[in-house]
Amino acid sequence: MRRMGLQVRTCVVIVLTVLLTAFLASVGTSAPSGSATSTIPGFSLGQTSTFSVPGVSVPGTPKKYDKVEVRRFGSPSATNVLVLVPGTLAGAADFDIVGPYLAKTVPNLQVWAEMRREGALQKQDAMLLNVLKGKATVQQAFNYYLGWLANPKITKHYKPLVASKYSFVDQWGMAVAMGDLNNVIQLARDGGKHTVILGGHSLGGAEASIYPVWDFNGQGGYQNIAGIIGIDGDAGLASGFGSSPITTSAQATTALTNLEAGSPWLGLLEASLPWTTGAFAELAAVAAVKDPNTPSTLQASGLLPADLNAPVTVTNLAGLGYAFDASTSPASLALIHVHSGSLNTSTSPAGWVNDGPTPVQNVADVFSEEPAGPVDWYYPERLTIDAEAAGSLTPTPGATVLGLRLTHLAQVDVPMYVIQTSLGGGTDYPPGAVIAAAQAYKAASQIPSLTTVDKSATYGHLDPLLAAPSQNAFLQTVVPWIEALPAYQS
Repeated sequence: MRRMGLQVRTCVVIVLTVLLTAFLASVGTSAPSGSATSTIPGFSLGQTSTFSVPGVSVPGTPKKYDKVEVRRFGSPSATNVLVLVPGTLAGAADFDIVGPYLAKTVPNLQVWAEMRREGALQKQDAMLLNVLKGKATVQQAFNYYLGWLANPKITKHYKPLVASKYSFVDQWGMAVAMGDLNNVIQLARDGGKHTVILGGHSLGGAEASIYPVWDFNGQGGYQNIAGIIGIDGDAGLASGFGSSPITTSAQATTALTNLEAGSPWLGLLEASLPWTTGAFAELAAVAAVKDPNTPSTLQASGLLPADLNAPVTVTNLAGLGYAFDASTSPASLALIHVHSGSLNTSTSPAGWVNDGPTPVQNVADVFSEEPAGPVDWYYPERLTIDAEAAGSLTPTPGATVLGLRLTHLAQVDVPMYVIQTSLGGGTDYPPGAVIAAAQAYKAASQIPSLTTVDKSATYGHLDPLLAAPSQNAFLQTVVPWIEALPAYQS
């Protein structure tokens, strides 16, 4: 499938300024969501709040979608702000372990996790929230989101968005993502009173690399930030991590023509039903949280894709582990891989044994979070196309056709940190791809220092986000890096 191929490549590859006073006046009110619960013994996701930030105006897009959501961890009075951007098909809740840990561990730091504007398309009719609140059962939620696909007797169900009514999403590419992100960063800077560090995971790491190079009305994005963090994703390798990057006008034009003829959205499990990627992941996680030890609801349904179906009857928790663990999950789903453990087949249904850095309970906790959740149900294909062209960080003819303003590479002068896993370290891409990209970025810019961490032999793509903090190589290495930044306000 064309879209799946692009998505898997782009995940690691890559992946207008407003007047501040008017901007601050238009920002949505912060809505505290209290202390998030966790099934992990002795661990709390901490105090969080969620608020809206106005996005850039996009021709043809209804105004209600010109916004992004932000999940904030830590004290709003902290004068350093780490802004984190999620990856392909991912959402703000992906940072629900690393965000609170960093806000608690690093003095004077608050963490903002961005949910890109497509998150507003995810109208789930509160069913997932009802299950988490005990107002509906896991089976009811399954029937509502997925069961009706095989059972016509289920008449009250989720209504997927009709692609033909959302052609405006074809415009939601890198220019829109950069404009929205700049609005978030300008708010976080608070007129220069706060120091902002920009980071991201996977495609979000690429966006964190692209933003400093981007031109905002004559000013480079690098002037707004104090550091760049790439979590198994960045940009800067001109050859494109072994993929076929878009560099020519013809390539860009062809990509846009194909986009117009197809769906505006990208799907990982099924291209014709892109939203099912989010539905399967979040339902599996909700079931693992609410009914961890009962037989797997998804397995019993008969709708679970064959390569995600364990060979024995499993519990909801074990089924989730089987689908995400690098030892059992199919190679085509490397985007969701962790090193968690294995099935315990001495019991029936089989349970799960944690023996890796990422307990399966962490996966369940993060992937069951709503709103501003962990999965992007309607991820724009245009963002993937633009990411293919933005990887070189230079204004190629293809980038020009796509409207990518990549003009400040030579001026970028802030420290950079990257960590790579097996996805960006040789299994699916040339050896050392993420680190090589960062080194190429440094060589072409004025980046004064580059810190690299290679976990390609032992980490899957999601381990840096979901590993237990005490065993998390990303958290243990990025904390001292943040604290040592020259512009960090202690």
